[in-house]
Amino acid sequence: MAEEFSKAVDDGLRLSKRLYFGKDRSVSPPKPPPAMHKSVAGRTYLPTSPMVYAVISDPTIVDNPDIPSYQPHVHGRCDPPALIPLPMNRVDLEVDCFMDTAFIRVTGSWRVHCVKSSRSCGCRIAIPMGEQGSILGVEVEISGKSFYTKLVESKDEADLSKVPHGEGGFLNVKPHIFTLTTPPIDGGVNLTVKMSWSQKLLYRNGELSLDVPFTFPEFVVPPGKKYLKKEKIQLNVNSGLGTGILFKGASHLLKEMQSQDGKLGFKYEGDVVDWSKTDFHFSYAVSSSQIRGAVISQSPSKDDVDQREIFSVYLLPGNQRSRKGFRRNIVIVVDISGSMQGKPLEDTKNALLEALLKLDPEDSFCIIAFNGQTYTSSTSLKSATKEAIDSAIEWIGINFIAGGDTNILRPLNMAIDMLSNSNGSLPIIFLVTDGAVEDERQICDVIKKRLASDNAISPRIYTFGIGDGSFCNHYFLRMLATIGRGQHDAAYDIEFVQRRIQKLFARASSVILTNITIETLDDLDDVEVFPCHIPDLSFESPLSVSGRFRGKLPESFKVKGFSADMSTIVIDMKFQDAKDIPLHRVCAKEEIELLTAQAWLSENKQLEDKVAKMSVHTGAVSEYTRMVICQKEEVVQKASKKSQGKKKDIETLKMILPHSLCVGFGNVTATSDNLFPGTEEPKLPEAAEIFIKATSNCCGSMCNNCCCLAFIKCCSHVNPQCANVLTQLFTGLACVGCLGCCAELCCGRGNGGS
Repeated sequence: MAEEFSKAVDDGLRLSKRLYFGKDRSVSPPKPPPAMHKSVAGRTYLPTSPMVYAVISDPTIVDNPDIPSYQPHVHGRCDPPALIPLPMNRVDLEVDCFMDTAFIRVTGSWRVHCVKSSRSCGCRIAIPMGEQGSILGVEVEISGKSFYTKLVESKDEADLSKVPHGEGGFLNVKPHIFTLTTPPIDGGVNLTVKMSWSQKLLYRNGELSLDVPFTFPEFVVPPGKKYLKKEKIQLNVNSGLGTGILFKGASHLLKEMQSQDGKLGFKYEGDVVDWSKTDFHFSYAVSSSQIRGAVISQSPSKDDVDQREIFSVYLLPGNQRSRKGFRRNIVIVVDISGSMQGKPLEDTKNALLEALLKLDPEDSFCIIAFNGQTYTSSTSLKSATKEAIDSAIEWIGINFIAGGDTNILRPLNMAIDMLSNSNGSLPIIFLVTDGAVEDERQICDVIKKRLASDNAISPRIYTFGIGDGSFCNHYFLRMLATIGRGQHDAAYDIEFVQRRIQKLFARASSVILTNITIETLDDLDDVEVFPCHIPDLSFESPLSVSGRFRGKLPESFKVKGFSADMSTIVIDMKFQDAKDIPLHRVCAKEEIELLTAQAWLSENKQLEDKVAKMSVHTGAVSEYTRMVICQKEEVVQKASKKSQGKKKDIETLKMILPHSLCVGFGNVTATSDNLFPGTEEPKLPEAAEIFIKATSNCCGSMCNNCCCLAFIKCCSHVNPQCANVLTQLFTGLACVGCLGCCAELCCGRGNGGS
């Protein structure tokens, strides 16, 4: 997908050379970006900022709408369509950060400068997003009408069956890119686009930071003489802690507008000739070496699907580098089935080799590789000495060979058995897989029963999925991690397997507080906590726990957990009055994903409906909702004798995106066939399917009604004249068969019809 997108932009830039802007010498053809590394050469033209492109299927419509060039006719069509970047006239960036979540809104103005004024084309909007980015909505305004997106429940698809399918979805690259194609827009028109999405702040060494893709290429600068343009950035930060925070730095020259307990406000306005050449970055720190936290609560809105009170417990690890960490017993469980062949397995090996070298000598480890069989680096846990690590690295080189099918339950049971006597250590299972298996629900039930033991600390399960949901069931892995008080992460694009495995392994290896409980919740009624098993607090990331309850929160909370020396740590947290934090939106994405995993495990239709309603209410995408494009147009009603004509907004449904915007529930068939991401056979167009089915029916009918051996014997006894007659007869029958195929293809009769 990324390569096709980049090639379409390359084709569009070539087409844009046909545009004529007069005799102004200051106008020059678009400059391509500088050469990139060969490994990402196909991604040269992927957007590094919010972009809008003209979608060109017919190259004859390409021309300057103001100054026609009357160029020679171009024969043929662009298949796939070319994408011509549109020039941008204005851009505003608004960022609102609440705790560890940022809501970003970009408003810009673009012009369809490359299509004749008498013609129209769709416009493709591309939005690159940062860490765990999730699209919230897009709105396009042009004179007299507007297009906007909204979510509808998937169960209403029957009512939407006649709505045309639009183009849109995610390119699973870094950064995560959302694309959407609008209905046709006339050439020469100016359009204002408002894009909004959410993403997570990154945490490192006591600092929270945000990176927003905001690097605009040269070819979005409007053609003609250079002139000053407005570029605006507004940043608001609410840490939710109610204590002082320290601003550490930013990529752009921000002017401080607000600074009070736990809150910061900044603004930037610039008159620029060229648009921003760097991503927007900022960071702030919480000045504390101890674990800090806050409890925030709000009442639900009237249209919320769940009318219980909302709460969130937010913990920051502080600067804990000097604190002694847990001694770790780690079992690394790696899928080496046939679908892992090539880059996925090689990058997994590289990430694990680096992780092994970071273990301390007092740690213990073992490696389990599995496909249909199970292979172990040792019969028991080994101390992480230099000799043991060297031996494990050699074992990985010999045994990590992709092949066979996938059996996940057996290696997980073996890992739990190895970690059964981890007194004084933190037991960790680190699972890496790219597949989906038939017994996933059984695996969750078995692991849940095995972990419900009397051990002080049960094994933590960290899961890592490779590929998107058309192969790997990430909800199964998320559920497994929830049961095991661990965390789940994924690389939807295999280019980022190594980096994301390293990041998850770092979180698993840097736990500072385990067996966390929130005591005050026991005094509340009808409490539901997300996740239901609270994971450990790691030095590498904050911990956020949300939920619903009935009753009244006390003024103080007590959070308890075990430190590395197995002593109990009690953290007193006060209730924070944060009415300006949209808590239902901050918690929505995580709650929807956890509830979706529960709905998948229990096969609960009522829970699916609840998730769908939450998704529609909060704007956060889910597996049970679809995104549609609506049009709002202002029309003037006819005037009567007593009153003048009134303006009225008419809303119509224009398009529906053909697929869910989430990851999906995996593909057991693809796993059993050892297909790896990117190898799924493309679906034939509907007409081709009908034709193949029709011709197959013709041949099948003939074979069913003719005996080949009898036919051969018969032909051996006929004379030449009879053979000529039979030849003419069968030629006529063949023509009749072809006509039947054509009728079935064109008219949709029989099995091929609708």
